[in-house]
Amino acid sequence: MKTEYEKMLSGEVYNAIDEELLKDLNYCKDLCWEYNQIRPTLIRERNGKLHEILGKCDDDTFINQPFFCDYGKHIRVGKRFFANFNFTVLDEALVTIGDDCFIGPNVNIYTACHSTDPVERNSRQEWALPVTIGDNCWIGGSTTILPGVTIGDNVTIGAGSVVVKDIPSGCIVVGNPARVIKKV
Repeated sequence: MKTEYEKMLSGEVYNAIDEELLKDLNYCKDLCWEYNQIRPTLIRERNGKLHEILGKCDDDTFINQPFFCDYGKHIRVGKRFFANFNFTVLDEALVTIGDDCFIGPNVNIYTACHSTDPVERNSRQEWALPVTIGDNCWIGGSTTILPGVTIGDNVTIGAGSVVVKDIPSGCIVVGNPARVIKKV
């Protein structure tokens, strides 16, 4: 029998208020709080804390404070990753971001899914779908990326966009919902 954690990572419906999941969530909240309290000019200390929070990052990973995530360990960022202020990742599923990606301020990445039926939603049963972002992407400020989305390489997403479906490589997308406006 699978644990609720195993169900969550495999995309199955799971109990979001499972005791072990809540323990992991609270552990990560504490790590994020600690990260957000580090003096901004103490780059080495900040990066060390990011290594504790994230599943994968390098010594050039830079995330402006504040930064928020649910589990942290499900987030994998590539080389030379940069995220601006108020980066929020609900990483109930894997979030994989490639090399040389830049994230504008107030960007949100969501993997958690909830039923539209109020009775089901109130049962605290949910599921999660991974998000993947390729190499050399720029995600404009106040963009939201929804569960299950894959974004190709060399993509620019305009500020304020809501990405609800996969985006092919080599294009510029904008809007709500985000749509391709130019191939590059």
